[in-house]
Amino acid sequence: MLERWNHNIHYHPVLLGALSRDCGHVLEVGCGEGLLARELSNVARRVTAIDVDVASIEVARREAAAPNVEYVLADFFAHPFANASFDAVVSVALLHHVDAASGLERMADLLRPGGTLALVGLARSRTPADFAVDVAAAAGTRLHKLTKTYWEHSAPKIWPPPETYGGIRRVAKRVLPGVRYRRRLLWRYSLIWRKPAAG
Repeated sequence: MLERWNHNIHYHPVLLGALSRDCGHVLEVGCGEGLLARELSNVARRVTAIDVDVASIEVARREAAAPNVEYVLADFFAHPFANASFDAVVSVALLHHVDAASGLERMADLLRPGGTLALVGLARSRTPADFAVDVAAAAGTRLHKLTKTYWEHSAPKIWPPPETYGGIRRVAKRVLPGVRYRRRLLWRYSLIWRKPAAG
């Protein structure tokens, strides 16, 4: 049977692998139809998944329900989450929908000391090195589509992303000192950051 696949799903293991084995309460920002939230439910005691898109949340509640997952229809910036209330914050393809610095600051505020932020995002190619990776990404995508079923999500899209890869890297390093930035092959980058422990 062909496996459902797209560029975001491809990098779910990066996010799952960044979490501790005894992860408690995880927040997923921009959960869409709940695919990642359902996967997170297997490694975390509790998952809160938030999105502003009504149709996506309805699909998530219907098709990706789990006893330890709560889907919230709300604006991530406005919803009254308490600061330092999550052991991890994860997100896929959300940051280019918001102001990048404000989004990262909000995620960092919601993390408990010692908590993990794990994010996969999209950015815009600008340099020759970026475009060289894009060529390899096109070839890689063709290979994946030979063995997997490409799945297109229904959530709202923004293209092109407003920030370049270099711009995202600079913003992330300013907002999240010590962040690990990595350019990924299939038109994505990842950010992994551990919030300093108190004191």
